[in-house]
Amino acid sequence: MVSFDAFRPSGETPIYRQIILFIKRGVVSGAIADGDELPSRRMLSALLGVNPNTAQKAYRLLEDEGLIASTPGAKSLVTVTPAAIETVRQELTLHQAMEAIAAMKQMGMTRQDAVEAITSLWDMEPKEGEDA
Repeated sequence: MVSFDAFRPSGETPIYRQIILFIKRGVVSGAIADGDELPSRRMLSALLGVNPNTAQKAYRLLEDEGLIASTPGAKSLVTVTPAAIETVRQELTLHQAMEAIAAMKQMGMTRQDAVEAITSLWDMEPKEGEDA
């Protein structure tokens, strides 16, 4: 069963979007694989302390994208192919890059400044407790 122990809601992003991102990042990293079982909507809402409708919305949107399959009264399973994983990887990369670029532009950085900043950080090891 997919574990949500590492899930930490943060910021102003709606929780259902954060659940979706958590699952997508897990799929891309390999921590969540095709056929893995997800907690029931009720169990997930209890685990995370969120409204059951929040878990329902996240699962429904993942179903709409074809990343999970659910049967009423039964399990929800991750259903990803290598092609789907690559599509999600590209989507997440684009989203993260666009957010970073917007922040750098807001700070008045030039393209060259941004490239130099990213290049200097690329090979740095994250400090313990930080995300890679």
